[in-house]
Amino acid sequence: QVQLAESGGGLVQAGGSLRLSCAASGRTFSSYTMGWFRQAPGKEREFVAAISWHGASTYYADSVKGRFTISRDNARNTLYLQMNNLKPEDTAVYYCAADHPISTQSWRNYYSDSRPYDYWGQGTQVTVSS
Repeated sequence: QVQLAESGGGLVQAGGSLRLSCAASGRTFSSYTMGWFRQAPGKEREFVAAISWHGASTYYADSVKGRFTISRDNARNTLYLQMNNLKPEDTAVYYCAADHPISTQSWRNYYSDSRPYDYWGQGTQVTVSS
């Protein structure tokens, strides 16, 4: 098992930046692919970004492409999400999640689907004011 804890959320003005962190403990962090998801009030949880085991592959939702960057430091057991040029529509609770896919190909088929992810953090609130 792996335990996840997000931090770094807060209140920021539109156009500002935040960096979210997700600290992992337990089983070897590098054995998991990782993702960031978010959920705004009254909306379903949606995919934000995903990263492969050692960071070679990254994927983004169209709504954040070019503004957000996902990265990981396996030596520090930490996942990051750098968010730049934030918009009011980015306001949501952000969650990190861990998955243990059986293969690279299978993960590439479903990385944006929240259902296969096995482990989740408690979430961190990001609020962007206009």
